[in-house]
Amino acid sequence: MKAIGVSSPLPIDDPASLTDVDLPRPEPAGRDLLVRIEAVSVNPVDTKMRMRPSAEQGTFKVLGWDAAGTVEAVGPEVSLFAPGDRVFYAGALGRMGTNAEFHLVDERIVGKKPASLGFAEAAALPLTAITAWEVLFDRLDIRKPVPGAANALLIVGGAGGVGSITTQLARRLTDITVITTASRPETAEWSRSLGAHHVIDHSKPLAAEIERLGTGQPAFVFSTTNTDLHLGEIAKLIAPQGRFALIDDPASLDVSSFKVKSVSTHWEFMFTRSMFGTADMAEQGALLNEVSRLVDTGTLNTTLTEVFGTISAENLRRAHVLIESGRAKGKIVLAGWPATAGC
Repeated sequence: MKAIGVSSPLPIDDPASLTDVDLPRPEPAGRDLLVRIEAVSVNPVDTKMRMRPSAEQGTFKVLGWDAAGTVEAVGPEVSLFAPGDRVFYAGALGRMGTNAEFHLVDERIVGKKPASLGFAEAAALPLTAITAWEVLFDRLDIRKPVPGAANALLIVGGAGGVGSITTQLARRLTDITVITTASRPETAEWSRSLGAHHVIDHSKPLAAEIERLGTGQPAFVFSTTNTDLHLGEIAKLIAPQGRFALIDDPASLDVSSFKVKSVSTHWEFMFTRSMFGTADMAEQGALLNEVSRLVDTGTLNTTLTEVFGTISAENLRRAHVLIESGRAKGKIVLAGWPATAGC
């Protein structure tokens, strides 16, 4: 089968950083689904994992943690899906990635693809939707008020993939005031189109930007990017007893400034359940099925903004370049395989 492989950590402008390769087609066992991949989307985790020590010499590591496709075959213990089912999911960090024609995934972290979306539109959603849902309803518990605080959520980096779906979920499933950050006119407009009540400029001091709005100190802050640059401002603007979550990887995280306000801190990593095989691992499949239902009822929209062509090393390198630039808006997707692809 065709796949895009990484053999060693290289900068993305090196043609060998991602290469087209042929690999054996995997076989499902246990609760695995074998999925024929129709579309994949690209996330910051892809670029981070590309630069980590990879496969043994002479072998390849396959990246990719977002996909939509069709179930080709199932393992003997599968009970939730059957061949022919159309699915979407984010995969597991410790397994081969989705940048391959066929991919194995545990059925417990898979959802039924929204019937109203094509494969490309669906592939944009899983990883970011799981991340956003877990942040909002598991980590921050935004349906539980903070006494005296403004019933408001600040999303730092509102136009990115995670920020885009977080905005929709918060706006359409709760009565919270959604404030996002952006620094360019096009990203600010994108964030507003997704439902943000207010958009502030994260190139300016955030505490002053929040004060200018006059909404009061927000109960909740979710930082999706550049947390180390904004942490001091977040400590100033968040309400006493507020709740803070982050998903990026600052070199250090000194939250001592949160102490006087008793701010709780939550680090979200959507691969935790699959990585450790937690007892509630199947919650991610259930979550994706709910997202699928919300899409089909018109409550949520795909966050797809660009399709970079078919799934190939050249197109994937282009996507990595844009992700690494920090200027991506919404989600980038690759769909279909080059005509020469074989099985």
